[in-house]
Amino acid sequence: MKFIVSSSSLLKHLQQISGVINTNTVLPILEDFLFEIEDKKLTIVATDLETVMRVQMEVESKANGRVCIPAKILIDSLKNIADQPLTFNIDKNYAVEITSDNGKYKVMGENPDNFPKEPTADDTTGFNMTSGGLLTAINKTLFAVSGDDLRPAMTGVFFELTKESVQFVATDAHRLVRYKRTDVKATQNASFIVPKKPLNLLKNALPDNDDAITVSFNNNHLFVEHGSTQLICRLIDARFPDYKVVIPADNPYRLTVNKHDFQNALRRVNVFSNKSTNQVALNITGNELQMAAQDIDFSFEGNERMSCEYQGEDIQIAFNAKFLIEMLNAADTDEVFIELSTPSKAGLIKPSEQVPGEDLLMLVMPLMLNS
Repeated sequence: MKFIVSSSSLLKHLQQISGVINTNTVLPILEDFLFEIEDKKLTIVATDLETVMRVQMEVESKANGRVCIPAKILIDSLKNIADQPLTFNIDKNYAVEITSDNGKYKVMGENPDNFPKEPTADDTTGFNMTSGGLLTAINKTLFAVSGDDLRPAMTGVFFELTKESVQFVATDAHRLVRYKRTDVKATQNASFIVPKKPLNLLKNALPDNDDAITVSFNNNHLFVEHGSTQLICRLIDARFPDYKVVIPADNPYRLTVNKHDFQNALRRVNVFSNKSTNQVALNITGNELQMAAQDIDFSFEGNERMSCEYQGEDIQIAFNAKFLIEMLNAADTDEVFIELSTPSKAGLIKPSEQVPGEDLLMLVMPLMLNS
């Protein structure tokens, strides 16, 4: 088996899927890329048994064939080779010889028959959306996913499909993000939980444009296709918590602040907060918002005030500043609304204007105020 390929193009395609590969894997074959050539098309596959990612590219080749090549050494070598055509020669023992303009490199490949088979897309249903739309949904929800493996349902993003819209929900029990798109519709009501890792991989692989992508799923797997790139991942087999019951129906007080000013003030004040809680107390009176943080163990203290618009009774409430900063990143408007009721009830954060066809709602639980 022999083929000729551009070094920079090959590196770009490998880097797109290399994030799938775990460094400390049980099966050595999982540290390899599977190369498959059929009719002058090279398909490269990477897997960690839970997630499979594949890309396709054109190559010069006279024969079809398959081989597994160790990922790390291949990527490390390509990073240091200037853009040029490379010739790959693979013999019957899977020894790989790579020839460039000025050099020759050898690496031992492996038998492709040992590479895990990928799941087949049986009995799938799906929907279409734009690449930028899915990318936005991932960016607005992924940060709120839980890292607690004891609660597997919360370690992914919940996709909730209806004939009117698609919702993406993430929560770690301290905060919750619900992002809804009414410009995407499914053929039937369905829901599933997608793990964090494949969503991170999609985040890096998908372009932020109007390219059409196909999202399909069955009971166990999700399939995402964009052009010559395909991702398959195992869904989380758990029941997502009933998030609707925690969203307060009525938060009568509304605080309107400039997003960037509020974020920057929180960053400055948070430096002086307790590092385990990141607690910042907000004291809202009239049109003034005061932020205070302290770390009693080190006698640190930080205070700042800023102007705001506020409708409601004066209130003092504390939040995790790190959570607030991350959540404000998800709002794309200059101003945000924070809806409150009492110091012990969840606050809602919303952008001051919603993009047509989109609806973003974020919830954050308050912390107990240091008396």
